[in-house]
Amino acid sequence: MDYSKTLNLPRTKFPMRANLPQKEPQILKFWEERKIYQKIREKRKGSPKYVLHDGPPYANGDIHLGQALNKILKDIIIKYKTMQGFDAPFIPGWDCHGLPVEHQLFKKLKIDKNEISRLEFRGKAKRYAYHFVAKQREEFKRLGIFGRWENPYLTMDPAYEAEIIGVFGELAKKGYIYRGLKPVHWCLKCQTALAEAEIEYKEREDFSIYVKFAVKDNLPFLSSNLPVYFLIWTTTPWTLPANLGIALHPEVSYSFVQMNEEILILGKDSLSRVREETGMKEEKVLLTLKGEKLEGVKYTHPFMDRESRVLLADFVDTEEGTGCVHIAPGHGEEDYLLGLKYNLPIFSPVNDEGKFTSEVKDFEGISVFKSNPLILRKLEEENYLFHAGKIYHSYPHCWRCKSPLIFRATSQWFMNVDKHDLRKRAMEAVAQKVRWIPSQSATRIKSMLSERPDWCLSRQRYWGVGIPVIYCQNCGEMLVDEKIIKQLQNLVREEGSDVWFKKKVEEIIPPGFKCPRCGGSKFRKEEDIVDVWFESGVSHQAVVAQEKSLGYPADLYLEGSDQHRGWFQTSLLTSIACRGEPPYREVLTHGFIVDSQGKKMSKSIGNVIDPQQIVKEKGADILRLWVSLEDYTQDIRISEEILNYVVEVYRRIRNAYRFLLGNLYDFDPLRDRVSIREMREVDRYILSYFQTIIRQITANFEAFKFHEAVRIFHNFVKNKLSSFYFDILKDRLYTFPAKSKERRSAQTVLYHLLVNLTKLMAPILPFTSEEVWKYIQGLRLEESIFLASWPKRDEKLVDRELEDKWERIMEIRDKVLKKLEEARQAKDIAASLEAKIIVSFPNSLISLLRGSEDMLREAFIVSQVELKEGKKMEVEVERAKGRKCERCWNYSPYVGKNEDHPALCERCWKVISSKG
Repeated sequence: MDYSKTLNLPRTKFPMRANLPQKEPQILKFWEERKIYQKIREKRKGSPKYVLHDGPPYANGDIHLGQALNKILKDIIIKYKTMQGFDAPFIPGWDCHGLPVEHQLFKKLKIDKNEISRLEFRGKAKRYAYHFVAKQREEFKRLGIFGRWENPYLTMDPAYEAEIIGVFGELAKKGYIYRGLKPVHWCLKCQTALAEAEIEYKEREDFSIYVKFAVKDNLPFLSSNLPVYFLIWTTTPWTLPANLGIALHPEVSYSFVQMNEEILILGKDSLSRVREETGMKEEKVLLTLKGEKLEGVKYTHPFMDRESRVLLADFVDTEEGTGCVHIAPGHGEEDYLLGLKYNLPIFSPVNDEGKFTSEVKDFEGISVFKSNPLILRKLEEENYLFHAGKIYHSYPHCWRCKSPLIFRATSQWFMNVDKHDLRKRAMEAVAQKVRWIPSQSATRIKSMLSERPDWCLSRQRYWGVGIPVIYCQNCGEMLVDEKIIKQLQNLVREEGSDVWFKKKVEEIIPPGFKCPRCGGSKFRKEEDIVDVWFESGVSHQAVVAQEKSLGYPADLYLEGSDQHRGWFQTSLLTSIACRGEPPYREVLTHGFIVDSQGKKMSKSIGNVIDPQQIVKEKGADILRLWVSLEDYTQDIRISEEILNYVVEVYRRIRNAYRFLLGNLYDFDPLRDRVSIREMREVDRYILSYFQTIIRQITANFEAFKFHEAVRIFHNFVKNKLSSFYFDILKDRLYTFPAKSKERRSAQTVLYHLLVNLTKLMAPILPFTSEEVWKYIQGLRLEESIFLASWPKRDEKLVDRELEDKWERIMEIRDKVLKKLEEARQAKDIAASLEAKIIVSFPNSLISLLRGSEDMLREAFIVSQVELKEGKKMEVEVERAKGRKCERCWNYSPYVGKNEDHPALCERCWKVISSKG
């Protein structure tokens, strides 16, 4: 007789191979056709809200790995919160205006700003942005991300644009907005001002020069008749034509050093370093005095017909340079502020293209960067160049075109971040009203807020919302009028922001409007557009405050760590200025994606990995699992080797689901469920232990520590289930009577595990979880797993005493397995069922385990177990007594005792006999 046909072998259609790239689109179709997201929204209506506000990516290309990481993290949280019973809508958004879109479109058109009209370009830009919104939407949906995709928020939607104008008007009304001539970062290629958040710092080689400025005044404390010079150091020779001062620190000591036939003035503490860097030969220090004694001393410019004077400033230090700082108020933030203090002109003789104007006759029409060697030659000819070298240093570059920037004074619109104590209130909100994840994020944003300059809001570009300001042509008055703002908002809401550029100013202002200053009736419109960061920064007003399905403030903002100086900051400043509170309760930040060596992703290096390629080859669930396995608080590594590890983790999880489903083919939970009191002890132990797993995973989801949640899940599946529980169940599942209490006890636990393990992984592996959900039979009322609820820890299943007992048994099992392996290596046995285990115990353990021999035999997967008393715990391995049962493969002295079934053990012949 072939006894294998009598085994309860697993029968399931759940496939071993995932084939995710082929199956996931089918599940996407199921979600779409069955309107699962809409059903979730309907089911959660009236529940407590959880609002995760989506920071909008730029609609200017395919999604990259960083955007995939970001959206997956958001989706994990949304799915988890939804299953926890929250009303957690997700309204995705896109940033559609500004330089990111404009830069890419100009590259595609192969023209520049001067070769196309504003309105023609705006039409092309709108179509370009819509194209990539549609493209990215499908790419995000392919990642299994739920949301209101059919109606996202777009910063170029007329309703959104109207809110941008409204917030600008509100800020102007409260006195935060002003127009000023001050230095800003300027991109020569893009020909626009940039804000702090639009700047990247990269290493660059520049000149490092020491220049002499001749003292004009007679110095009464100096008896020598030799010429005297202040020695300055700079890495931007092109700013020297704009020099209007030399700054010294009032408390720093300055030395007068005689060299050959001239005297140099420089910081006493800088002297040795300057000597080393320049090779200067010190002859004699004539005297030393504090910087405050030199305030007001006049000097002449090396090659401009100009005399200036010495200023005092606390920002001067002697750690680099000479302690004498070249001041150009038109080309530096600290220079500008010092210039205001000393009433200096804000002089910037550089045009929009970065070329010198007629104010610098020797270099007129020459680009500032090309002028550097020419200026050095001029200094050398006039004998004012003391030393020239090169330096590698961190230098600001444009975030879009990657060109080096200059600091240039231009007239721009600014938001005053200190008006009404805005900076102070923002920093207090950071510290007291917002939870930052990780906690060090709070320190980072406070540091950035404390140092940030006023926010430059204007851009000299085409594609964006026009700054809603008009100018009186009679007196030049700049007007941000409340009535005009209201009227313009209505026009924009109906027709979009093009109306500002299409319509004449008379069509925008109210009838009969007069200049409040001079009574004039002729006006012109501002030509600049508003900063794209202002547009996204007011999304709390344009989206969170306007959408009925949301609630203000948002519960969570989640973006990359670069947004500490970007969206987190712009949103915070505008929200506190307008509403007096932060726009978020919590802020979560993640790191950047790097390769396995920790290098930043770069096309030039060739280490960029396309998320679409991962999805195409391995599936979106693999990408999502990679995101979840990484500690996103650090930079996140990815490589083919890392992805291969992720695939292995996924395979273990999938195999666990396959085992669970395969052994529940004949189990109906309504009919076959076994109560906890009737269960085998090991089954009760696993159920009890699993309640702790539920608690731990839930706690880590609550703390957004997904890598810890997955680690706990994976370890449980790998070590507690696959390597232990599933292994020891096979005998009971496959050889006990199909309807026996022992087998049904195991199946009851497997069903409990299957349902709840699938739910625990659903936010992370939505495709696989939905696939498994389709195969679960019995008490499954929900159409989709995402209409189900998150598992709850069941205290009735917790048995601490039993867990303690089994933890001791697991310790013994580890020793038994080690001894069995030694016996296998010695070829005493070929398989564990050929063994009999003899375990010696002290009295305390004997009393705990006496009578549990059958249970231990099952746990150790051996044929026989004997317990005996000993001074310490010891394990011995002997060959099992009896012969091998052909049905269950256990060894038993009773094999051969039954005439009808001579090849079976006593347990198996009873099973066969009961089947008739």
